[in-house]
Amino acid sequence: MAVKFLDLRKQTATLRAEIEPAIARVLANAAFIGGAEVEQFEREFGAFVGANALGVGNGTDALEIAIEALNLPKDSEVLLPANTFAASAEAIARNRLRLVFVDCDNTYTMSIADLERKISPQTSAIMAVHLYGQSADMHAICALAKQHNLQIIEDCAQAHGASFASQKVGTFGEIACFSFYPGKNLGAYGDAGAIVSNNAKLLATCRQIAHHGGLQKYEHSRIGRNSRLDSLQAAVLRVKLPRLNAWNAQRDTIAREYMRLLADTKGLVLPTLRQQAQCVWHLFVVRILDGKRDIVRQRLAEAGIETGLHYPKALPSCAAYQNAPFVRTSATPNACAWESEILSLPMGEHLDLAQAREVADALRNAL
Repeated sequence: MAVKFLDLRKQTATLRAEIEPAIARVLANAAFIGGAEVEQFEREFGAFVGANALGVGNGTDALEIAIEALNLPKDSEVLLPANTFAASAEAIARNRLRLVFVDCDNTYTMSIADLERKISPQTSAIMAVHLYGQSADMHAICALAKQHNLQIIEDCAQAHGASFASQKVGTFGEIACFSFYPGKNLGAYGDAGAIVSNNAKLLATCRQIAHHGGLQKYEHSRIGRNSRLDSLQAAVLRVKLPRLNAWNAQRDTIAREYMRLLADTKGLVLPTLRQQAQCVWHLFVVRILDGKRDIVRQRLAEAGIETGLHYPKALPSCAAYQNAPFVRTSATPNACAWESEILSLPMGEHLDLAQAREVADALRNAL
């Protein structure tokens, strides 16, 4: 392909001289679960976010454990955006809570107007998803949560380093979750995740749940599970974390070039940036109008441009959530209408300005 959507081989080659000694250090110490690498990464990532951090097995586990630790009322409702990855909804459903989907606005994050409409006496929490690298409107969400006495869970899986009003995402709500899936802005070499919180008691509960219900071996004070960040992944993440700000800056450079080159292009809707939000551009998502998305995508592929779909179905359109007893049915017209229009262009620190121009030229030609 002329322009890759994601290029982890290039990233790995760039980091090989540091990654291999880090892995060798873990092998030499033979501390594969827990140990110094995990403890140090937890400290370093916590300092980066501005909260205390707990490493877990993956981002989905992080969400499930965080929600369990909050001990929300049985059968209460959690509000979440209709336009997000399935893990956001799975974590709620697996905690035997009810889902209420909220429509998205033109930033593709949760619509505050629709959120306010859908709060009910049964609502216990809001899951704020910072999608595609852009923060949700956290001031408005926090105000509504305070007004209605609701908990806030932040899903930061696509927003490592993003901020709102100069405050890092992951520090607004009671608890927040990150994924380090390999394709993320900060990615491991396998599955990995983290829970962050400034509530020490809540984070200790999460650690207990993730370690078979106890903080010491063979002491089980509650029913737990096994979800631990392994030392090899922690070592890889420690090499990558110091580069994250520079990588995010390169993503911003590419995004600005796309915005400049594609401005006023007929049949194309560019991303909308929220005021006060610093986007880290996990994805650069456009909308192709007039039912032309699939043919445009095909023409881009023919021109050597890789693209993605995030997401081909809004969650209310997925079979698992249609007519399900744990879902309160509600309209999400934007998310459902835009699922056939959205298209993710190549984005990442692997790109340079020449490649951004190649993508923009190919997209204009395809349109």
